[in-house]
Amino acid sequence: MVKRNEATDDKQVRDLRPRPVRLTSDMSLPKLSAVEIGSYIAAIVGMWAVLELNLLGALLAGMLVFQLVHTISPLVERRMSSQRARWAVVVLLSILIVGVLTGLTVGIIEHFEDDVPSVQKVMAQMMAFVDQARGRIPEAVAAYLPVDVDQMKLKAFALMHEHANQLQQGGKNAARIFGHIVIGMIIGAIIAIGAQKNAQRLPLSTAFVTRVARFADAFRRIVFAQVKISAINTVFTGLFLLLALPLFHAPLPLAKMLVVVTFVVGLLPVIGNLISNTLIVAIALTVSLPAAVTALVFLIVIHKLEYFLNARIVGGQIEARTWELLVAMLVMEAAFGLQGVIAAPIFYAYIKRELIYLRLV
Repeated sequence: MVKRNEATDDKQVRDLRPRPVRLTSDMSLPKLSAVEIGSYIAAIVGMWAVLELNLLGALLAGMLVFQLVHTISPLVERRMSSQRARWAVVVLLSILIVGVLTGLTVGIIEHFEDDVPSVQKVMAQMMAFVDQARGRIPEAVAAYLPVDVDQMKLKAFALMHEHANQLQQGGKNAARIFGHIVIGMIIGAIIAIGAQKNAQRLPLSTAFVTRVARFADAFRRIVFAQVKISAINTVFTGLFLLLALPLFHAPLPLAKMLVVVTFVVGLLPVIGNLISNTLIVAIALTVSLPAAVTALVFLIVIHKLEYFLNARIVGGQIEARTWELLVAMLVMEAAFGLQGVIAAPIFYAYIKRELIYLRLV
């Protein structure tokens, strides 16, 4: 009788123990093959190698051309075959890119040739600002300030001569990055032309194509969202520089060029705003201190507005909150510097998209 009571007690204790929770069919983890796991590892290693080898410019340029070809070619396929349509789009994009680069180069040269008096005026205004600041700062600091425009030029030339090696290295880096971008665009065009729809592939090829397709989708979501944000930011900046600022202060030198620069660098998340804002405030200082303060206040407001735009446009595209993007940018900047900040939204969008497909988030 005692043994039976003990057995009953043991059974009741076992019934009270927590049982392992079994996932339902809707929440079950996906079963991945070794090939699929290898493709995920290759994707992570590939993203790391792109940043470590400074190939981000080539990657982004290639992805941009690839996306443009596949976005425009369906509009052309109504009149010709798919292969010929992609060839036509590639030729059209090549002509367009070369034409835009040539036009920008000629336009910048003509702008600065016509605007040489304005540049001289900017230097004179900077000298006036230095003279005003001379009486408000300690004499030890004022001794390092130039006394006239000629001395300012001499100091600038001396500074350039002192850092000639760094400038030369910077020129080489810029040329190398430009070369990477051109090669990346060529590779993107070749892949876009040779891509075959509904082609039968082996398991490893299928897994790699899936990874690349999802990365391309994340790239498309981020880039086109960033274009919208940059366009909105440029419109407000143009209204401020070309209309509002001249009403309350003197017109800003090189205002039109600053509007163009705002749109171009605005395509880079976060860092683009910092570049354009620095240029605008620096040139506004040459007009007057109140103009610089007004520009700074306006740019702070616009910068806050872009946070909301990022939260709504970019965050909505990749189903991520603002703080997630900021954390990704912070970590990537600490690991890879400036290119890490540029790559963070795209890489994070891709990784989160993969996690969503795996039903892990």
